[in-house]
Amino acid sequence: MTFFGESQRNAGALATVGYGTALAPVRTAVRRGKRIKVVATETRPKLQGARLTAFELKCDKIPVTLITDTMVGYIMRNQIVSKVIVGADRILSTGHIINKIGTLAVAILANHFNIPFYAAAPRSSFDLKTRLDEVVIEERDPSEVAFVGNYRIAPEGVPILNPAFDITEPKLITGIITELGVIEQPLEENIVRLLGRDR
Repeated sequence: MTFFGESQRNAGALATVGYGTALAPVRTAVRRGKRIKVVATETRPKLQGARLTAFELKCDKIPVTLITDTMVGYIMRNQIVSKVIVGADRILSTGHIINKIGTLAVAILANHFNIPFYAAAPRSSFDLKTRLDEVVIEERDPSEVAFVGNYRIAPEGVPILNPAFDITEPKLITGIITELGVIEQPLEENIVRLLGRDR
């Protein structure tokens, strides 16, 4: 069974074209006859995994089970998944992945439980000029966390953090799946070899 951690705002065909980005390896494997089951995270606070990823997989008749974001450790500890695939909003030349908040936690857990962790992204997601210390993480509207729909779930007056993205270190990443092939460790060396230095 494959664990698919929803990442970008939506990384499937609804957000891109054709096979999508992070869902592309899943769809390709199914097309090639592999038996795939997907565990999709809900993806708080905007719930893209619940609203979009699960919907797309259901429409494609790919078996999918939805879990809350905080169930990832339980799922991995109980050996319910064999690998992780996430998307990536941006990939630096060093192999650092900037992606939907929660990606780093999933990567740390996958590393702890010895589960391969892959990012799937097109070459247009690579930013080979920006340094790690130049990356600015967007802080989104606190109301996204305070409310589900029109219903307030957090007490008024409680400070809320709502970073949209986090950064996953290269040492936690097994490989990066692209339309040019899989970039394996050492990531920085192999990214430069595949894409050059000046994208």
